[in-house]
Parts: sequence; structure tokens; C-alpha cells
Amino acid sequence: MTTFAETTDAQLTDATDEATSGPSNAEVSAADAAVVFHSWSKQGGLKPLPLAGGSGTTVWDHDGNHYLDFSGQLVFTNMGHQHPKIIAGITEQLSKLTTVAPAHGNATRAEAARLILQRAPEGFEKVFFTAGGADANENAIRMARLVTGRDKVLSRYRSYHGNTGAAIVATGDWRRIPNEYATGHVHFFGPFLYRSEFWASTPEEECARALHHLERTVQAEGPESIAAILLESVPGTAGIMVPPPGYLSGVRAICDRYGILLILDEVMAGFGRTGEWFALDAHDVRPDLITFAKGVNSGYVPVGGVIISSDIAHAFDDRVFPGGLTYSGHPLAAASIVATQKAMAEEGAVENAKRVGRDLLAPGLAELAAKHPVIGEVRGTGVFWALDLVKDPQTREPLATATVAGIKSDLISRGMLPFATDNRIHVVPPLNVSDDEVAQALELYDAALTAFEG
Repeated sequence: MTTFAETTDAQLTDATDEATSGPSNAEVSAADAAVVFHSWSKQGGLKPLPLAGGSGTTVWDHDGNHYLDFSGQLVFTNMGHQHPKIIAGITEQLSKLTTVAPAHGNATRAEAARLILQRAPEGFEKVFFTAGGADANENAIRMARLVTGRDKVLSRYRSYHGNTGAAIVATGDWRRIPNEYATGHVHFFGPFLYRSEFWASTPEEECARALHHLERTVQAEGPESIAAILLESVPGTAGIMVPPPGYLSGVRAICDRYGILLILDEVMAGFGRTGEWFALDAHDVRPDLITFAKGVNSGYVPVGGVIISSDIAHAFDDRVFPGGLTYSGHPLAAASIVATQKAMAEEGAVENAKRVGRDLLAPGLAELAAKHPVIGEVRGTGVFWALDLVKDPQTREPLATATVAGIKSDLISRGMLPFATDNRIHVVPPLNVSDDEVAQALELYDAALTAFEG
């Protein structure tokens, strides 16, 4: 695979020298905390780690410390930091047309939509662009309600769909509870064999019982009131839980039985993260709407969208769609999509993600689990993995979040930027991560877990 990840030591040294010639970490962190209101945080006492630059899978701070970025930031730098082809695409668009209202036609926007549609399943026709994943889910829900004339949306408890009105209430985790102002939302349990809600002992049992639970929920809520079932193809923030074979196609069958639309949220799992262009590609399922963001352009410019099947797209041929955003299909965002999609195809990034997952991360993380009892389960695919950390491997009691935060701090001190949430460490490098970088990361995880257990 051709990659730009082999940044020379001299280039990194030059970039670090430039970063360290300015303010220090302490100065930037203090200035940021003084005036920036941070997401999902108590504001008092915050000490954000300031980053000054990055290249490929490496980032560095203002004091010259380098970190191997296995967080993907928020799992979006699918092509790594400062990819020259993506930067060039954005720069070229800057010189042509920096911004334009969404009502105008734009060649770059049309090309971005075309490239996205060529990766979607057959039968998808148009793309509605948004500013991110949350409003992508928001507008997909709106489309489903308008087309069906129904109100309710069913989604999983173990899920995250964004921080706008309906998206946060569709979310299943704790963040939903203080934000439950939207109506018409019902939650159910999806399959998760390691912490099964269904007393299952095999993937087949878990799948069958989870589908039965979902269908009974549909029946109890009244199918005629349900507009859509909204699922992450592979739940990400909630724990990277790859659905068992037959689950997503089983959900599709339930939707078909009751005239319900299926929305698959590919915001985190899409565009190569799972080793497939879309995570749904591995599960023999065709939804009615697909939402995306993050990996479509490596997060370089805020963007998201809804990929719309032909039937739903044509439902608005003679009917106004009552939704829009000022920055829908912004030219710089569209240019970043075009450049990213071309670079991913040219460099074999999706194929590399699949190979790395199969040949390096799957066996490497399994070896860590065999060595460290604190790892209760390893699960994932492609470059989308989770280490489920437990106090006791027999009871599977989750390790306390504060304890995991300590392991995270240790990893940072060793030169890694990890993704840690709840009782888990998510292993989510760029798609174009190198074999040497994976080996380095496995050594760092091993060292931090050894220190913790010691």
C-alpha cells in the first residue's frame, strides 16, 4: 500500500521545532480552559492536552512530546493527520470558491455525492449533506417520519447517535437522560453476547433472542405508530459490538413485515473503519437510509449526510422537504470528501484496514488478553476494536471508569494517545496505519497493563 505515513525523522523534527517555538503546553492548556466550554465535561479543573501538530499516525504537543495516535481523535482521522492529498484538495477549492449557499449547484458537491453513492448499496440515489453526524441522524429521522406519516423511532440502549434534539434522545447511554425533550422514542436491547440481556450462550442464541425481543417491542408499541428503526451498523462509542451473523438482515425482515423504515448509522463505522467501505457490507442488509460523517473526509472539515434510497428521494419530488442547513454541502467540506475518497481508493486504505485487523490486531490483541486478566474480552474488526476491561474475568464486572482513566494517563506518559471510555480502551488507528506502528501500539498497551496489574 502506498502511504504517506513514512514521514521522515527530519520532517518531524522540523515540525516539532516550529511547534515548540511558540507557547508551552501549560500556557495553551490554561488559555483554552479559561475561555472554551468543553463537551461532556465538568468545566472546573479541566487540563486539556494541547496538540500543536500531526502527521500520519503521529501527533505532538507544544513541549515537543510525540504521541502515537490510536484514538482517531473521536474515531474520525481515517487517513491520518495532514494527509497531503486531502490538504491539496481543500487548498485547490479555496482558490476557486470558498463558500456558496446550498441552493446553488456546485460541481465539487456533486462529485462528492457521486463518490459516496458509488460505495452505497444498489438503489441509493441522492445525498443530503449536513454539518456532522448528529444532524445527519436528525434529518434521517425527519425523512422517515415524513414519508411514513408515523412518529416513533426505535433504537438501542447501547448506542450513540449525536447531540441534537432527536439524535440525543435516540441515543441509549446516560447522555440521553438529561436531554429527553424530543418525543416518540423507544429503546430496546440489541445483541451483545459478552454481556447478554437474553441469557444466551452462543451467537446464534443471542441473535435469535435479540430479534424476538425487538419484534415483541414493535408489536407492543404498535407497528402502525413506528416510522423507523435506527441502528449503528456496528455500535461504536457504546463498545464496538459487531452484530452476530443474521442480526441486521433479521432487523430488515422485521421492518419489511411491519412497513417500518430501516436507518443504519454509519457515522463512526463507515468508510473503511471496519475493513469494508460500509460496515453494512459484511451483513447482507440494505437499509432505506444511511447516515455518515467522520471517516468520509477524515474529519478535516465538518461534514455529514444522509444517503437516500430512490423511493424516499422521489417521495419529495412534488413535496417540499422541510429541512436544510446553511452549510449543507459546503465547498471546502465537499472538496475534502472528494480528495479523501480518491486517496482511500488509490492507496488501498480499506484493504489495508481489513488486513491489519485480520493479521495484526486480532492476533495481537488476543495475545494481550491471554496475558492480562484485566482484559475480559477483545472484539472488533478492521481498525475498530475494543478491550473490555474487568475487575474479575469470571464475574465480568466492569473496571471502574476512574481506574481506566489512570491506565489512559499512563499510556499518554508512554507516548500514546489512546481512546478510553467507560471500562474500555478502543483501538482505533487510521486505516493507513503501518505494521510497525501496530507493533509499537501493542507494546505500549502491554506495558501499561503490566504496570497496572503490578
